[in-house]
Order: sequence, then structure tokens, then C-alpha cells
Amino acid sequence: MRPLKIGILNVMHDKEATNHRFSHVLQIAQIPVDLNYYYPKLHYQNRPVPKEVASLLQPLNLQQVKTFDAFIITGAPIEQIEFADITYIQEVRELLAILRANVPNLLFVCWGGMVAANYYYGINKATFNNGHKLFGVFPNQIVAPDPLLNGIADGFLAPHARYAELKHQEVAKISDLAVTAQTDNEQLFSMRSLNGQENYLFAHLEYDRYGLRDEYQREIAAHPERFYKLPLNDWNPQTDQTPFSWQETQQIYYRNWINLVAQNLNN
Repeated sequence: MRPLKIGILNVMHDKEATNHRFSHVLQIAQIPVDLNYYYPKLHYQNRPVPKEVASLLQPLNLQQVKTFDAFIITGAPIEQIEFADITYIQEVRELLAILRANVPNLLFVCWGGMVAANYYYGINKATFNNGHKLFGVFPNQIVAPDPLLNGIADGFLAPHARYAELKHQEVAKISDLAVTAQTDNEQLFSMRSLNGQENYLFAHLEYDRYGLRDEYQREIAAHPERFYKLPLNDWNPQTDQTPFSWQETQQIYYRNWINLVAQNLNN
């Protein structure tokens, strides 16, 4: 079998770490993959592309995307910004249209899931009250069948890190979507389209052991004047202990997804 051709639109701040994390989890299934990492060209429309971005990512090529077996849109630390105010939103929307028409396996992570659900179904995102951030490792419950959750035990732990999510009452109106797992407090973990093409993952399951710690340190370095909560149930700065409590779930989930992509290729 030829390598699976997978595109990734990387809109995270820590682009090198994000590339590394997805390269790791997408090879867990030990099925050959050809990974192509992109940045949105409109993000740099009025300024030079930074050297570190150009060295890691390609400019998004919408014609090339049509030939892929699967595509991922990553999270982005911009969930508090209205979609219309994002400089590259039109490019992302063009990408989403092409993906739905041409690519059989789609995975939208965190903000990527919010923007996809908004474009495809008109679902609005909402920031948590008082600027609250859902930040830490939390137990999750499976609420509907999902092939990507096969082999994962109910109550599984996963890292969440976001200031917003989709409005549940709007998701419930969409007959083509099913929420498949959520936290004990009903914050979204995952949902999927009933035809199986679209998978939405709102937790940062691609994060390694230090993902939440690194996100916290990046935020306080960027804005030392602000107060940020430590990630709950994760990194302890006094002991520098960082449990990797979602490692097995990470391995099973991404193995399931890659196997699904390979299965669809062979059908």
C-alpha cells in the first residue's frame, strides 16, 4: 500500500512542537504516511513570512489539497476572536469547502473544530463565562458510538485547553452530527458527522507529557502582567512532576483514525 497522503493546516503558535506532536501521533499505527504541513497564506499578506514558519510549513495549496486521503486543521489560540476578524478566515473557508467535496477523512482539532462546525452547519462558538479557560486534564464519558473511541474505556482522561466551545443547544439541532464524548461537566471532547467524513476533537489529545505545561509557560511569557491558572490535574511546578495520563488514549485514538483512513483508501 502506498503511504497515506495527509495534509495538516498548522495554525498553532508553537509550530515546530505542533509538527513534532502530529508527526508522532500519526505514526503510532505504523502505517506509512506522507505528511504535508501548511500555513494560511493570508496570515502573512501584509508582512514577510517568518523564516521559522517558511522552514517548517508550506503555503496552503488548495489544488494540492484535493488529492489528499485525509486532512487535519489544528487548534489555534484565537478562540476568543470572532471568526470574521481573523485575517485568514476566507482562506480557511475555501479550504473547508474543498475538503468536504474532495477529501474523505477530516479531523478538526479544538479551534479547527469550531471553525469547521461554524462553516458547515452555522454553529456558533461561545467563550466561557468571565474569560474562564477550560485548562487541565479531565475525565471524559463516551455518550455515543464512535469508531475512533473503540478500545477506550469510559472515564478516560484527556487534556483540554480552550477559552470557548460550541453551543450545545445548537449542536443538538444538527441531525447530521453526534456528540460522542464529553467531560463530566458536559464540555465537548468529540463529535462526528453521521457519514463518518468529519471528526471533531476538542481536546488536545496530540499533546505530549509537557503540552499543557508548555502552553501555560508560553502564555505567561507573552503576557506576564496577566494571571493564568495552572493546568488542573497535571503539571506541579513545585515538584516539576508531569503525569502523562492520556498516553494510552492518545495512542488508541490516533491509531483508530489512521486505520480508518487506510480502510477508506482500500474500499
